Amino acid sequence: MQLVTTPRVSFLRELADEILGQYGLGRMIVAIDGPVQSGKTRFGDDLAEVLRERGHRVFRASMEGFHRSREAQDAFGADTADRYFRYGFDESALRRVLVEPFRMGGSTAFVTAVFDPARDTWVQPKWVTGPADAILVLDGRFVLRPRLADLWDVRIALDGEPTDSADVIAYAESDPRVVASVVVDVADEGSPRRA
Repeated sequence: MQLVTTPRVSFLRELADEILGQYGLGRMIVAIDGPVQSGKTRFGDDLAEVLRERGHRVFRASMEGFHRSREAQDAFGADTADRYFRYGFDESALRRVLVEPFRMGGSTAFVTAVFDPARDTWVQPKWVTGPADAILVLDGRFVLRPRLADLWDVRIALDGEPTDSADVIAYAESDPRVVASVVVDVADEGSPRRA
């Protein structure tokens, strides 16, 4: 389906062409990081639509689907911003049921979410498969942290200063804009640009 051309879609088409020009065929993972409420999910959704417009099979996931339960987080101490930054997400599940099986390609099934943080409960996994040539677009806080950054083929950071306490800790430890392949200024959502 051809998307309506807007300044946002035009920017995303240029970005998609750059990504596809570098990575071509096979399985590819694009990760999008940024401060809380910076528009990561919408940016990921829109980029996925543009990649689909280009004829690629695209899957979407968010770190929100890989939270740890409140009870599991309590095992790491008091409810603080530092605890949330360090232990709020189940990175083992992310690797085990999404990243590693997605990378295998072919008929290996993977799961794009295991947890519903709003209800603080596990969700019934939906195992999906895709063709050997496919793209996963993953958005979320802290996805470009050092222990995860090497998992991604393309690293996108949405520009913006951290204001949330957990983001302040994360950016002090490792600013995602420094390790990103592309930094995008989305202050004007309708007309994003490279920062």
